Amino acid sequence: MTSVDLKRLRQVRAVRHPLGFVCFPLARDGGRGVCLHLWSGALAAASATTSQIHCHSWDLVSHVLYGQMRNVHVTVEDAGADATHRVFEVVSGPDGDLIEPTPRTVRHRTGLVEVFGPGDTYTLAAGRFHSSVVAEDGEAATVAYGSGTPGGRDLSLGPLEVGRHRVARQPLTAEETALAVSLIEARLS
Repeated sequence: MTSVDLKRLRQVRAVRHPLGFVCFPLARDGGRGVCLHLWSGALAAASATTSQIHCHSWDLVSHVLYGQMRNVHVTVEDAGADATHRVFEVVSGPDGDLIEPTPRTVRHRTGLVEVFGPGDTYTLAAGRFHSSVVAEDGEAATVAYGSGTPGGRDLSLGPLEVGRHRVARQPLTAEETALAVSLIEARLS
């Protein structure tokens, strides 16, 4: 990423994402998009109303700029009385996300754990439950490309008793954006 790119990044309206990172949406075209994701303890995180376990309605290609990412695959199994989580559909819009409970209740278990470092690129097919984890107090940045799949849904696991609700995306202030870009610049230079 060049200094020109970093200068442009300062102009992007970044938001705190409920999955624990700051998102700089760089390009959107229909069902495709490119975002820079930044995990940093120096920036306040958004409050999450569901868990970090989720699946996308789009195929993901992600490139690690710096830091270490763990992609933790999760196996989700339908469960009646033994359920630990409910599946929620996440419908994103310009004013935030509508979190809609589905009738599906599940249990989950950790599957494959993949570890990626600077310069690594990984893919994840739409519909695969996972969580993206950085080391505690770790710093990481990725460039993510998403390509929508027909009929796909964004899903998240959450508490059984949580009902339908909205989550507003919290934009970063100009000062926070400057700090985020300076953190990225320091690691890439």
